[in-house]
Amino acid sequence: MTTISYDADVVAWANEQAHLIRAGRFDQLDLEHIAEEIEDVGKSEQRELASRMAVLIAHLIKWQYQPERQSNSWRRTIKEQRKALAFHLKQVPSLKPRLADAEWQGAIWADAVTLAIDETGMGAFPDDCPWTIEQILADDFLPA
Repeated sequence: MTTISYDADVVAWANEQAHLIRAGRFDQLDLEHIAEEIEDVGKSEQRELASRMAVLIAHLIKWQYQPERQSNSWRRTIKEQRKALAFHLKQVPSLKPRLADAEWQGAIWADAVTLAIDETGMGAFPDDCPWTIEQILADDFLPA
């Protein structure tokens, strides 16, 4: 059995589990917690995708609805988020189907609108995203 409790010190527990795997001592592994940690990796990747998309879309919203405040900083954030998203999707291609999921898109739009409202004080944004995923991710797209 493992000697370090998952609940007491997750980092020490993880190091011990890695040591047990490398030593071939599979009968001593904490399989339930290992499975939970593996699932959490997937959830973390999904959260990163969602967070980056919401930030990108919020900036596109601000770009469209506050043209007088458009700046190089906003343009840079849009460019950086697109670049990070492209890299993330390249590294974790199993996330690509998420982009086509209408329910996921709706949740991301809601998060982006919340960010845009918080940052602009405005509140009259569409209920649904007016842009396609292809437009959102396209390097040369900026809403009019």
